[in-house]
Amino acid sequence: MSGREIPQPLRGALFGLLACALFSVHDAIIKLLGSAFPAVQVVFFAALFTLPWVAALMIFTPSQRNLRPRHPRWMVLRAALSIAVTVSIYFAFAELKLAETYAILFATPLLVTALSAPILKEQVGRWRWIAVATGFVGVLIVLQPGISPIGPGHLAAIAGATGGALVFIVMRKIGRDETMTVMLFYPRLANLLAMAVFLPAIYRPMGASDLGWSALLATFGFLAALCMVSAYRRAPAAIVAPMQYSQILWAILFGTLIFSEKPDANTAVGAAIIIASGGFIMWRENRRA
Repeated sequence: MSGREIPQPLRGALFGLLACALFSVHDAIIKLLGSAFPAVQVVFFAALFTLPWVAALMIFTPSQRNLRPRHPRWMVLRAALSIAVTVSIYFAFAELKLAETYAILFATPLLVTALSAPILKEQVGRWRWIAVATGFVGVLIVLQPGISPIGPGHLAAIAGATGGALVFIVMRKIGRDETMTVMLFYPRLANLLAMAVFLPAIYRPMGASDLGWSALLATFGFLAALCMVSAYRRAPAAIVAPMQYSQILWAILFGTLIFSEKPDANTAVGAAIIIASGGFIMWRENRRA
């Protein structure tokens, strides 16, 4: 290996950072659309406008033209999880402040670490288990159960974090064997078909600008997903997952400039604890490597 070559784990971390930046723009658009349209409708059009990008990937990349999954059962699980996670997260962003939603979703890397031991057979030592437990204390500080009311948005964010962790585990499990097209196509198709069932009952007319935002949402989501799949192909889950913490900076920026939001003290303290826990896990993983 030459001295200038970037190690694969570092490449994975950089792809993860780029994916999180793209996802942050994606999430801000979700919040804009979610204030006017039901989550099911936003998900439907996001999935619909993603399919041309998948088709373009197949056309211009010959190696990506195979749509037959090598792990069909895992792919069915990923598609099913994608439906639940996407609707939950879209709803959470529409209901809560950006920073508050992210603070709860930051539990995802902790759950990835906890689940990587039984599912991926990756070693998780005592200190990382302590970091996971500490991180969940941070989640409780954000939620304040018994003090502040926990609404549907909070429950949706918790469901999104849990399902998202399982999605990342599946990506790590099969990401090296499946083509990028397979990893991106079937979850979007599942979302499109599932949302189409409910769309007629809740549809609200959309103007040209709304459809334009939906197309932009799909574009950022597609590019972010490409980067995230690339990240999990290059680095262990415990390294890639904590990159999500960078989104708190984007949440503060977009929340302040676009939505006139300011995170409260509990969200700030809880997020800091969660980020510190995830950062410790990443440090331990890098030290082991």
